[in-house]
Amino acid sequence: MTITLWHFLAVAAALFGIGLVGFLTRRNLITMFLCAEMMLQGVAINFVAFARYHGNLQGQIFVLFILAVAACEAGVALALFLSLYRRRRSLDASDWQELRELGVPPAVDEEPLEVVKEEPLPTLTPAGARPIATPAPEEAARV
Repeated sequence: MTITLWHFLAVAAALFGIGLVGFLTRRNLITMFLCAEMMLQGVAINFVAFARYHGNLQGQIFVLFILAVAACEAGVALALFLSLYRRRRSLDASDWQELRELGVPPAVDEEPLEVVKEEPLPTLTPAGARPIATPAPEEAARV
C-alpha cells in the first residue's frame, strides 16, 4: 500500500481537529498554547503534502517559515507564561478575565475574582541619575 495525498490530509485534519477541540475546551494556558501549535503543525503537514503532490518546493519552503515563527512564538509564550504565573500563581485562563475590554460581561458560571494584594516590587533608579547617598549609621552618629 502506498501513502497517498489523502493519507496526509487525514493526518493533518486529525491533528488540526484535536488541537481545535483542546484549545476550545481547556483553560490552562500552556495546554491552550500546545493545542494551537498542534493546529499549526496540521496546517504544515497540508503544505508539505500538497507540495509533494504538485511536485514543487513552495509548500515546503513555506513550512520552514512556519517553523521559524512557531519557535519565536514559543519563546514569547514562555516569557508570557512566566510573567502571568508570577503575578497570580495560576495559569488558568479564567483568572485573567479582567484583561478583557470594558463592557464585556463576565461568564455566567463564574464569580468575581478576589484581588490578591502583593508587596510592591523594588524599583531601580532611572539610568543616568545618581542615587541619593545616605550615610551609614556609624557616620551619622559621628556628625
